[in-house]
Amino acid sequence: MLQVPFIRENKELVIAGLVKRNIDAAGMVDQVISLDEDRRRIQTELDNTLAESNALSKEIGNLYKSGQVQEANELKDKTSKLKETSKELGETLNSKIEELNQLLYKIPNVPNSIVPKGSTDEDNEEVYREGDVPVLFDGALPHWELAKKYDIIDFELGNKITGAGFPVYKGKGAKLQRALITYFLDKNTTAGYTEYQLPHLVNEASGFGTGQLPDKEGQMYHVTEDNLYLIPTAEVPGTNIFRDVLLNESELPIAITGYTPCFRREAGSYGAHVRGLNRLHQFDKVEILRVEHPTQSYKALDGMVSHVKDILKELKLPYRILRLCGGDLGFTSALTYDFEVFSTAQDRWLEISSVSNFETFQANRLKLRFKNSEGKNELAHTLNGSSLALPRVLAGILENYQTEKGIVVPEVLRPYTGFTIID
Repeated sequence: MLQVPFIRENKELVIAGLVKRNIDAAGMVDQVISLDEDRRRIQTELDNTLAESNALSKEIGNLYKSGQVQEANELKDKTSKLKETSKELGETLNSKIEELNQLLYKIPNVPNSIVPKGSTDEDNEEVYREGDVPVLFDGALPHWELAKKYDIIDFELGNKITGAGFPVYKGKGAKLQRALITYFLDKNTTAGYTEYQLPHLVNEASGFGTGQLPDKEGQMYHVTEDNLYLIPTAEVPGTNIFRDVLLNESELPIAITGYTPCFRREAGSYGAHVRGLNRLHQFDKVEILRVEHPTQSYKALDGMVSHVKDILKELKLPYRILRLCGGDLGFTSALTYDFEVFSTAQDRWLEISSVSNFETFQANRLKLRFKNSEGKNELAHTLNGSSLALPRVLAGILENYQTEKGIVVPEVLRPYTGFTIID
């Protein structure tokens, strides 16, 4: 959530920044400023009324002590009216604050200056590419056919048990999945991230804290009786560890990682682009999260990008990095880099990671602050990244590593799988 003082002091910058998201925010920005002016006026009136009431109460006490009962009783009538006025002003103030917050919840983060303009993913900028696309043999298959051929993932069984988008991993498929999770966690902890095991359901406050609510409410599975939400990513419970926390500057940076299943009610569609592991309602992901000093967050973002690059180099998968345009940028993000692996059998790029800097947007919602060197409370910056999302990484491995004799396991994963080929 953007801070009101930031909006007031940078009105034109906010409006121009949101144009990159294809949003005409001038009306909302003016409304925020107007509501804040009303809030401040009411707050001043309330403070003055309370101050007058407190002064009269002291005067009444002095009058009673001096035996001036009639004068004291006359002032009591006035304090009663002031208390009623204070109550009304308090209710009006709370209503105005709620109206202001509801409007602020609808305004996305302002994109970083280097975010390109654009409306769709076709306008994203490729900033890096590495790895050779393998030349496959005649008769090479997409991963959903490989899964059936080698009996390692059963999509029909998942559909029977739950529904479309809930695959069942079997045998060497399950072992390869587990190997990837462990490998990712080991890479992250070696890089200095502290591992956490996190809840798979969160409360409403946690959803608001990281910006999934109200923006993505329709994409989250909701346990209505308990008003809990299945997590769409470990980012939500992981970042909410720091909700309502005041850190010391010396505690920064904080880096954590965690593996969780993820649940998303994404609208279904048809075609090869969503077949097999390309789009699921339940999938596994290892996440990295950082809480940073504002002066260090973009250096930290570059470090996170380099970290994911190192993983993909070790897996020897061809990949590219995209800087997302304003129209494709997530609601809470100021700058996002997407990683995509090339799926040779499908002849297309598959997104496998997003690494983002949210600056103070989430921290403002979370009330995540640190005490700076001057002893003042300051909002921290939050960052997160997939390291990595498993389904499309697995799809890339199955398709790019297939041979006529079977699917070769990437060398870096063999200590985790205990086998070298799926045949």
